[in-house]
Amino acid sequence: MITEANDSILHVDMDAFFAAVELQGRPELLGYPVVVGGRGDPSRRGVVSTATYEARRYGIHSGMALRTAARLCPQAHFLPVDLARYREVSEVVFQRLRSVTPTVQGVGLDEAYLDVSHCDEAGLAIARTLKQRINEATGLTASVGVAPNRLLAKIASELEKPDGLCALTAEDVPERVWPLPVRTLHGVGPRTEARLSHIGIETVGELARASRDRLGAEFGFNHAAALQQAAEGRDDRPVVTDRQRKSIGRERTFQRDCQSSARLAHETHWMLQDVAARLRHGGMSARTVTVKIRYRDFVTQTRAVSLPHATTDETLLQAAAYEALFKHRLHRAVRLLGIQVSQLVAADESH
Repeated sequence: MITEANDSILHVDMDAFFAAVELQGRPELLGYPVVVGGRGDPSRRGVVSTATYEARRYGIHSGMALRTAARLCPQAHFLPVDLARYREVSEVVFQRLRSVTPTVQGVGLDEAYLDVSHCDEAGLAIARTLKQRINEATGLTASVGVAPNRLLAKIASELEKPDGLCALTAEDVPERVWPLPVRTLHGVGPRTEARLSHIGIETVGELARASRDRLGAEFGFNHAAALQQAAEGRDDRPVVTDRQRKSIGRERTFQRDCQSSARLAHETHWMLQDVAARLRHGGMSARTVTVKIRYRDFVTQTRAVSLPHATTDETLLQAAAYEALFKHRLHRAVRLLGIQVSQLVAADESH
């Protein structure tokens, strides 16, 4: 709700984070289109993790196939993902965020919401300080949005990227938010965007002004109400600081589609070993094992098996993983295999 202080929530978003970290070790690539993803080879399967702003001008974006990115920008430089390095830098960034307030909600390695409503300084002043501290500690830039709620803070951080600092208030919504495309809003994905476009709604302002009956007929009245609440800039989601993991997983994209059930079982075995080791390292137990398969035609299915109690016993977890695997139709060509354990509890709480 827009009843809080006008600058009580910050959204901090590191600019092209993976690429920016890579460029620190490759200064000769500064100013060039750079794409980070997979093994850094666009002739192999993989997706874009991030791209420099020079590459984004060609239409390259996160989640795009590396091969597609190479077609859009053949002169781009492709680099492999180095998650260990990104985690190191991310931890430094989050240390700076928590030096301001303990109320920090991370979103991946490069993004976070902060509730600064109980701080002595104004949100805009805190945002300036954070940008400076992050840059001094890492050499990287962050864009920060300052607003009365999470939705507007997220929008604000996007408005002046890169290295931006932007504040939005309730009064700014009609002039600065309503002209934006509906996809800008939290909860509006590609399908909702397409359905809104089908009924003639392209911008946030058009959504805010639309007939509730018309929207209700298309989406149902609860969903319609939520969409219009977002379009009006209202959001009552709190900043949640509980960082306990809900799941641990691993995926493997095959360079050539796999049609061998024996190989799938072998891959399941070693991926589960890795997941189980991470589970034990985190002092957690898991009750549910899920196996995800993506077929050649990109149809994706998941199958899960739940144990009577959460456990760290690798033998039990492996048995559940195999049971979930063989619930799938393994005679079809598989391009991706994933393993995930969930329903996590502290190991000393499991039976």
